[in-house]
Amino acid sequence: MAGIDDEGWFDSGRAVVRPDWIDYNGHMNVGYYLVAFDLATEAVCVRLGVGEDYRRRADASMFVVEAHLTYDREVVEGAPLAFRSRIVDFDAKRFHLLHRMFHADQGFLAATNELMCLHVDLGQRRSAPFPDDAMAKVRQLGEDHARFAPTGGVGRAIGIRRR
Repeated sequence: MAGIDDEGWFDSGRAVVRPDWIDYNGHMNVGYYLVAFDLATEAVCVRLGVGEDYRRRADASMFVVEAHLTYDREVVEGAPLAFRSRIVDFDAKRFHLLHRMFHADQGFLAATNELMCLHVDLGQRRSAPFPDDAMAKVRQLGEDHARFAPTGGVGRAIGIRRR
């Protein structure tokens, strides 16, 4: 599929760390990482045909039902961000997504965001299968990603490691 790199990731957008995202430590506040990753999630939804236009047209949308964040290296005000994403798994109603956030100029990994996304019929406020056209896109992208090596950083649990 077009846009997938040699490790199975695709470009899911760019952003710049805004002044109002900075905390008293002089770097991006933890909560704004999720805000920034939400931009990448919306880009994925648009790519799959289930973005905001779809919500208006179909009275259905994507909900995030679980999220995990890692903070790998700090970013500061004005830092350019680049997002790469990969579908880890999917079924008729869900996709399991992993995003990576990089400093766009310096290239370092700043954070990761793992999500479980659920397709929802907004009229009934209940989960519902993807429409056929969206399911075809989810399936194609998910199968394209499945050809690559397993994705590191998926399914992590939080805990204190004892020696």
